[in-house]
Amino acid sequence: MEKIKVGIIGCGDISRAYLKNCQQVFEILEVTACADVIPERAAQRAAEFAVPKAATVEQLLADDEIQVVINLTPPAAHASLAMQCLQAGKSVYNEKPLAITRREGKKLLALAKAKGLRVGCAPDTFMGAGLQTCRKLIDAGRIGQPVAAVAFMTGHGPEGWHPNPDFFYKHGGGPMLDMGPYYITALVTLLGPVRRVTGSAQISFPQRTVTRKSDAGRAIDVEVPTHVAAVADFAAGAVATMVMSFDVWAAQLPRIEIYGSEGSLSVPDPNRFSGPVQIRGAGEKQWTDVPLVEGYTENSRGIGPADMAHAIATGRAHRASGELAYHVLDVMTACQEASDKNQHVRIASTADRPAPLPTDLPLGRLDD
Repeated sequence: MEKIKVGIIGCGDISRAYLKNCQQVFEILEVTACADVIPERAAQRAAEFAVPKAATVEQLLADDEIQVVINLTPPAAHASLAMQCLQAGKSVYNEKPLAITRREGKKLLALAKAKGLRVGCAPDTFMGAGLQTCRKLIDAGRIGQPVAAVAFMTGHGPEGWHPNPDFFYKHGGGPMLDMGPYYITALVTLLGPVRRVTGSAQISFPQRTVTRKSDAGRAIDVEVPTHVAAVADFAAGAVATMVMSFDVWAAQLPRIEIYGSEGSLSVPDPNRFSGPVQIRGAGEKQWTDVPLVEGYTENSRGIGPADMAHAIATGRAHRASGELAYHVLDVMTACQEASDKNQHVRIASTADRPAPLPTDLPLGRLDD
């Protein structure tokens, strides 16, 4: 198999998982350079993962051998850097979200189409064994016709643990744009596209206080809603209730549950690749654990770029696509608009459900 050369831009904490998996798990990827606005950080990652070159962003984009860039910059920079990658003739895979406005997302997809290049975007956790098991159960009719769902992400924000929590509370941050991509992508891959949403969003606390030891006591001014409650109507008929919040100290809510005409499905944490998955049929007295399909159960970030690389090589569609990510962005943005306008918002975009992942390929291979 001919390898596809990859460059990584953005060498923060999340880059470790991508570098490890791109170098050790996914055979088609060859990381040849990494870059960061802090040169020392790029040099550190290059040394840590035996990447041949620690480069500047400009040097990496000028490297004609690199076909795909994995964009791990902060959310506010996702769209602008991705545009630079496309203009340099390289396909690009963004960390989530795709962009922070619809306008940016549309421009990105239009440029990629004009240049014949690919845009991919995290999350790729829906390709993990946990969510793939749920997809198989739904497609096999094990819960009948899905009629409703819930999705809850509740916590008390990152200021107690993250080394740089400020951007979570600035434009482009908040629980919806930060964690919503995991939950909404999971729902769309399981239930299909969303047709309309309504919701309420609020800033519950105008300031947050950092409690992480190294920076304890510093105040962060909050610019984005930190509690969003929404209802999403899916084109196929299901109605989902969603809460994304940084304002909850403790809760006993499910991550995701899907309710069908013939039973209910308990879906695992969509920020992870594994289970547990449980099902309870109509009239049954208890939940049953479902064995996971063969596949990816460990942290497999990088499977999205690897799948996109195989798609480039074979001409098929890639699963963690820019179109899917744009639809998710459209839905997330509409939740805020619905609150602001006090009305339902119709979703103009749509997205196909990605093809299920084959279970007969060895780990690291996605050449279906």
